[in-house]
Amino acid sequence: MSELLDLVTEPSGHVATVAAWTDRYTHAVMDTFGPPQRVLVRGDGCYVWDADGKRYLDLLAGIAVNALGHAHPTLTAAISAQLGTLGHVSNFFGTPTQIALAETLLRLAQAPEGSRVFLTNSGTEAVEAAFKMTRRVRPGGQVGRVLALEGAFHGRSLGALALTAKAAYREPFEPLPGGVEHVAFGDTAALDEAFSPAAVAERGPVAALVVEPIQGEAGVRPLPPGYLAHARRLTSDAGALLILDEVQTGMGRTGAWFAYQHPEVGGGVMPDVVTLAKGLGGGFPVGAVIAFGERAATLLGRGQHGTTFGGNPVAAAAALATIGVIERDGLLAHVRTVGALLREEIELSGSPLVREVRGRGLLWAVVLNRPVAAQVAAAALEAGLVVNPVAPDAIRLAPPLILTADQARVAAQFFATLTVPTEPEETP
Repeated sequence: MSELLDLVTEPSGHVATVAAWTDRYTHAVMDTFGPPQRVLVRGDGCYVWDADGKRYLDLLAGIAVNALGHAHPTLTAAISAQLGTLGHVSNFFGTPTQIALAETLLRLAQAPEGSRVFLTNSGTEAVEAAFKMTRRVRPGGQVGRVLALEGAFHGRSLGALALTAKAAYREPFEPLPGGVEHVAFGDTAALDEAFSPAAVAERGPVAALVVEPIQGEAGVRPLPPGYLAHARRLTSDAGALLILDEVQTGMGRTGAWFAYQHPEVGGGVMPDVVTLAKGLGGGFPVGAVIAFGERAATLLGRGQHGTTFGGNPVAAAAALATIGVIERDGLLAHVRTVGALLREEIELSGSPLVREVRGRGLLWAVVLNRPVAAQVAAAALEAGLVVNPVAPDAIRLAPPLILTADQARVAAQFFATLTVPTEPEETP
């Protein structure tokens, strides 16, 4: 520990401030994210502290990652115990935690016999694996089209980026893997056209449709009711895969293990593939691909895919501990209750700047009447709240699943203070 302290202490021996850390950051860390808003040094439950000692209520949870908040004793004990027993073995070998995690995910997903799990390090890696699976679907002997939705965000690695819709993310890295079409968000008529005989004759068959039940990065936009059921019928009729990206919405974030399991969201559908990450490890990097049924589970054969760290026993232990706490503490019901309270309190806050609150569970967007989300997020940080301006007119809230009712009311009280600015500024 003393060696670590030497590395994170100012050469003078003084305790570094946020400003000092930020200066060091800008000279050492690649500038892909811009300067950090704050430099955080510790966390406890739903709170984090910066290097100046200021406390913040974390309403973002590392972008929907820290399901159990910070420094949860069960999670830290599980990670420590596993690392002290067996840390990494490669995928030439299996481990009990890897196997138990795969079995647990199949149970939570209520996956049928023949289903299988591929463990990854992250969400984008899970999407990459799912994307490769679509190349193994050969309707009519052809490599089929892969459909995704306008507004979609599936990651920033090249395959996942091809599925991501935002031009600013895509264009600097084109050409991207081909065969991807983006159709209008939530528009069943547009989906019908993409699967129509005319479209198949002109552009080829459809191999897969990839969708998020709630688009997180696009401003927490839920798919309209009935959309996934319609998509299931079309994909089944075409022999195409229905792939649900639940990287952000999975593992209890919406008050169910998976968003599609809400009847009003999924309509009882069973997908072919689900991708997971973020909250799965409670802050430890781990992702997964669940393939439903024998057909999807055998699309990637031996030697056709791999990963060095996926299935790492420490990551698997973290995921098992996270799932165990969610089950033990009844956090799915808690998320539904506190999430509804959070939404209601913000809606009743009376702020003229708040237009609506949309989302589910503990994944919400506070939609503003003006494109001033960046200003609002900056004001929240000054007030001791961590939020995310996910769109020019939307603030994303994705707090730990352990958020209390009192903490939800604190968040709502902040929105009650918002007034309509006279000179709005757009989010950079």
